[in-house]
Formats: sequence, structure tokens, C-alpha cells
Amino acid sequence: MASLTVSQTTPAAGSANKQREGAEIITGAEACYEHSKELLKGLGFPGGVMPLRGLEECGLVRETGYVWMRQGKPYEHHFRATGTRVRYDAEVTAYVEEGRMKRMTGVRSKQMMLWVPIVEMSLDGADKVYFKSNVGIGRSFPATAFADEDAPADNARAPAAAEASDKQ
Repeated sequence: MASLTVSQTTPAAGSANKQREGAEIITGAEACYEHSKELLKGLGFPGGVMPLRGLEECGLVRETGYVWMRQGKPYEHHFRATGTRVRYDAEVTAYVEEGRMKRMTGVRSKQMMLWVPIVEMSLDGADKVYFKSNVGIGRSFPATAFADEDAPADNARAPAAAEASDKQ
């Protein structure tokens, strides 16, 4: 069962708790899956650019743009169109604004034989997505390379979301 709560509590001493003060928190696989897709679409990104699986909780603090998505376990994805392997930790965080996700944590791309942290993702014009590493080096790819890859045969996505999209 999915739920939406808005945190009104005073944060504890931890910085993660301070960042999440006043957040809209969504729980449940189907609700988180839909929320993450809507968030990406609202920012202007293609639907498949963050193919997180088994989401358990996600949240958004509208005042600051802070978002997080927590999945059951880390997930590794291979983007066929770019030939890139990306690892998503159990929790991915970022600050978002239209056309940009900055101060990202929990996302790494395999370049040569090293896993490089991705700290920013932005739209580079209308047809490219630009990824920046923590050392300032980046790459851009066509937005079409990140089309939503979900299909009925994809068993890795949220089961409830799979059933919902199959009915449409």
C-alpha cells in the first residue's frame, strides 16, 4: 500500500534529517515508481535516465529542491545505446531544478576500469543529457539514448508498476 506523508518534525542533529525537514515522503513501490517518473518528466529529462528498481521510499523538499530515492538494494544498469554501465546505490540523492540535478550522490558510471561518481546531470540543449563527474570532467549523450526502456518483459521493475503499465 502506498502512502504520502509530509514531515513536520524538527530535524535531529544529522544533516540528512535537516535536509529532509518538511519533505513530501512517498512509500511503496508503485507510488515511488510513478513519482520518480513524474519528477524526471517535470525536470525535462527522458524517463529512462534513472532506471531505479525496487523503490521503497522517495521524497521531495519543494523549498530546497532536495530529493532522495531509496531502493531495496543497489542496482547496476547497462545503457545499451551509450555502452555505459551505471551503478545506483541503495539511496540516491540530489538537488533538483528545471533541467538539472546537482550535488548527486549514489550514482557511479564505469569508465574504463574505474567507477566514477556522477555529481551532476543536466540538459545540454533540447536533445542531449550532460553528465559531470566529481573532478569536473563530463560527457553528453543524445537524450534518445535514455528513452524509458520499461517493457512488459522487464521483470526487474516494480511489479505493481508493471501491472499498471500493462493495463494502459
